[in-house]
Amino acid sequence: MKLSLGALQYYWPRQTIFDFYEAIAASPVDIVYLGETVCSRRHELRLSDWIDIADLMRDSGKEAVLSTQVLLESGVEVSAMHKVTSNLDYLIEANDMGAVQRLAGQRPFVGGLHLNIYNQPSLTWLASLGATRWVAPLEMKHQDLSALIEAGPQNLQTEVFAYGRMPLAFSARCFTARQRNLPKDDCQFSCMDHPDGLMLKTRESQDFLVLNGIQTQSARVHNLVDELPRMQRMGVAVARISPQAQHTGEIVALFDAVRRGTLAPRDARAQLQPLVPDQSCNGYWHGQPGLDLVETPALAPA
Repeated sequence: MKLSLGALQYYWPRQTIFDFYEAIAASPVDIVYLGETVCSRRHELRLSDWIDIADLMRDSGKEAVLSTQVLLESGVEVSAMHKVTSNLDYLIEANDMGAVQRLAGQRPFVGGLHLNIYNQPSLTWLASLGATRWVAPLEMKHQDLSALIEAGPQNLQTEVFAYGRMPLAFSARCFTARQRNLPKDDCQFSCMDHPDGLMLKTRESQDFLVLNGIQTQSARVHNLVDELPRMQRMGVAVARISPQAQHTGEIVALFDAVRRGTLAPRDARAQLQPLVPDQSCNGYWHGQPGLDLVETPALAPA
């Protein structure tokens, strides 16, 4: 099983991003997804900068993948997607059907998380267009995923979102700007003040959701480190870790130790707790509400 680092979801200063990926180049991840997938107003890095980082990853022995934006609302954003999909040096992660259409029959690509592929006919169709890897939906329980892997195209790799705040929805409205009474077109780049997103609490002061510009995330952190052995048995090819502002390198190291069998899943989950910015959850993987934390049978007390 390989480990991947998903595309950066948050808006960080330019030098912070370069420093982050310098550290990732020395980490044990195998695949690194790069590019702006959330908001086209985030201009700290241009496509040429992302390609420079991709070159760094390739020189470090990693597979670099360029990711497209999820929600396209303007001609400028469509044009930016065309520029990404026109790059012939790196594999592309298509995060909307427009990007799929651009790549279909032309070159291999990765079917991103937000394509929402839930059944075998859709998966077979995606593979027929040229997908060589797909990312399973967050809400899919492991029993259904196992059946899809077993019955699906044998030459199509499966990737699972295994760690990070879950990206739940995208909107035309920027909620981070709205909470400061700013219009989206004059957001003053409010996202940069929240390197792990802006927490939204209930009236009872419970963490509920995280606002990340036009993206809404879960407050709790999806964490499947203890499920890596099951994933390997199922035939999952890649486990994805989503970047966070602190401790990403340490989190990658713990996942790597579990997949290599040098650290027990129970111990890895315990060591992860101080590194997680909120409570862990894994409900969707077990067919339960996403915010639940279900005890893995192998970890449950005797």
